[in-house]
Amino acid sequence: MQQDSVSDVIRKYFAAFLAQDRKTLEEGLSDDFTFTSPRDDHISKAAFFERCLPGSDQFLTHHIEKLFVQGNEAFVLYQAELKNGTQFRNTEYYKLEGNKIKEVEVYFGSA
Repeated sequence: MQQDSVSDVIRKYFAAFLAQDRKTLEEGLSDDFTFTSPRDDHISKAAFFERCLPGSDQFLTHHIEKLFVQGNEAFVLYQAELKNGTQFRNTEYYKLEGNKIKEVEVYFGSA
């Protein structure tokens, strides 16, 4: 199997989250995946699907402004817009193993 680039994997993750495509997300996250944000502390893959994926229906768009990759790690700066018109910027750190995302840390930005 050909390995996708780190940036391809991350862009696919963003698209799947926005589309609420659980199957693609499940396939793209490692079994020992962890998610951290100001509201979540290293939650598991199962907890991510329970706590975070339902909120994806509030998003209208994600616009990736910057994507910096070094080895199997990356930082993403993006602008998001919610269906209610709210806009904000976040930064996320990604760590991958092969074609799967092992870790995401979200840093909330300004509105």
